[in-house]
Amino acid sequence: MKGHRIGYIRISSFDQNSERQLENVQVNKVFTDKASGKDTKRPELDNLISFVREGDIVVVHSMDRLARNLDDLRRLVQSLTQSGVHVEFSKEGLTFTGEDSPMANLMLSVMGAFAEFERALILERQREGIALAKKRGVYSGRKKILSSEQESELKKRAAEGEQKSLLARDFGVSRETVYQYLRKGK
Repeated sequence: MKGHRIGYIRISSFDQNSERQLENVQVNKVFTDKASGKDTKRPELDNLISFVREGDIVVVHSMDRLARNLDDLRRLVQSLTQSGVHVEFSKEGLTFTGEDSPMANLMLSVMGAFAEFERALILERQREGIALAKKRGVYSGRKKILSSEQESELKKRAAEGEQKSLLARDFGVSRETVYQYLRKGK
């Protein structure tokens, strides 16, 4: 019995277009995560891993879309191929079957290392750009979620002993954001 071709797409932000990743690639089903590459919570990847069966082929645009780093990449590919699932990377033109030669395993490691290195360079350039923008006075960081009035109200209600989870829900923010506002100014 021939298996299914299952696509996996990961985009880093909600405004990115996911269609280009598997454009013109024939798949039976697609799992799409909207998460940063460093994010360990990728529910659709978990769903894909639970869904695939022996004989299926997982198709991913590129290695950096599947894994956060080289160790993660090797672990995922090995786990899938040991279950009889093939893993195909469109951009790199590589397929891993579990019956791979030492050369194929070397290619996985080398290409994965390049993807990890490329990600590190991007982050370094981003940090340098932000530092230069701060020096010029044109970078002020993220915009505040709450207005000054809302921040005062939040702090007042927290001081009165109101639960942080209720405050988060009322102000439409996460509990961590509530705690960040409460830490600010102490």
